[in-house]
Amino acid sequence: MNKQELLNSIKTKITDKIQSFENLIAETRASSNDTKSSMGDKYETGREMLQQEINNLQRQLNEALIQQSVIQKISAEPSVKAQGGALIKTDKGLFYITVSAGEIISEGKKIMTISAESPLAKAMSGKKEHENFTVNNITQVIKTIW
Repeated sequence: MNKQELLNSIKTKITDKIQSFENLIAETRASSNDTKSSMGDKYETGREMLQQEINNLQRQLNEALIQQSVIQKISAEPSVKAQGGALIKTDKGLFYITVSAGEIISEGKKIMTISAESPLAKAMSGKKEHENFTVNNITQVIKTIW
């Protein structure tokens, strides 16, 4: 598995997400400006709803920016134990401990990206190849760590 390729894929995914949120915020702000009217309080509710939407998008953008900051610190160097930056194959799947960016496909294999703060990453933290860990009463065996 090429960890550098995986990291680049995650970085691209997060950058695209940030761009999307920035565009949505700009579009929503533009529509908020369009609703300014001298027709009275009837439009204040609509503007307030748009402001709440902007706040929600801004929160999501901030989360994506934090993810981008975290991913910049992840190394593609090989790992010998389950930790941040480790790509881990268990008997149940492939997991990349970076940020929670969903599923990515590499070399025809599905890889779940998980945050180091996730219960799964915490359960396997510090474990080495051929060791077991349990999450939600499901025991998994670490087969390979890259």
